[in-house]
Amino acid sequence: MTFSTADTISATLYYFTTPEDGSAPYIYVNADPSTGRRQRNWDIAPHKVSIENIRGKEDTVSLDTTGFQYFRHQAQHTTFENSEVIKKEYYPESIELVKRLTGASRAVIFDHTIRRRRPGEKDTRQNRQPVYQVHIDQKTPESAVARVHRHMPAEDVPRLLAGRFQIINLWRPIAHPAYDWPLALCDYRTVDRAHDLVPTALKYPDRDGQTSRVRYNPDSKWMYLRGMQPEELVLIKCYDSKDDGVTAKFAPHAAFEDPTTPKAAPLRESIELRLLVFYD
Repeated sequence: MTFSTADTISATLYYFTTPEDGSAPYIYVNADPSTGRRQRNWDIAPHKVSIENIRGKEDTVSLDTTGFQYFRHQAQHTTFENSEVIKKEYYPESIELVKRLTGASRAVIFDHTIRRRRPGEKDTRQNRQPVYQVHIDQKTPESAVARVHRHMPAEDVPRLLAGRFQIINLWRPIAHPAYDWPLALCDYRTVDRAHDLVPTALKYPDRDGQTSRVRYNPDSKWMYLRGMQPEELVLIKCYDSKDDGVTAKFAPHAAFEDPTTPKAAPLRESIELRLLVFYD
């Protein structure tokens, strides 16, 4: 059952459906230039869900309970136009910010994506659109460990893997508030790991990675922060090596069409950083 109140809206999210032929699911990282679509062997199904706006209740969520946490911090870098400048200016300040917010001893950014919604345009490597399918960026334990091997000095890997590590996304709007196609996040405590998650091959030009797609679960609880400002951010846990049965390990998420979006709202623009985060 879905309903709309001042704090909760009804919206459509798109979920994974199993390939009809029973084959192992896969999806390509890069879109086909001729279609603007990413080749895959599975389909998606729309489901109406209730999504709670937790504006004013941000302290009810956290990285280790729900799998995501909101913060306020004005970035020094504000243009987000040139990838090399982003790496030079935004990366260092974000690394220090994540370490301060999480208590981590080390953090390394391994990539970033800028998304600008452009209706009718193809999704390309240069023009990423918001992702409206429910997903988890990273991954399985095997693919998370592979990330550490890929991005960290070989001599450091055994020590880093012996301690707790995480993969975290830092997501924020850029240029203007994100009323248009905002980001919904699922409370980890309402995820059925045995049923909901589907390991899916992520096909790069030179290798295969792995991500998790998400099946529909009517018991999932969804939240968002309406009208997120550029000085607001959310940390999204994508993997946590700590597996004690209580601590959140990830947070499924997706962009969605908010029925309360003002008609004059500018199209969504956002940046997400992906980080390896380590603890002593």
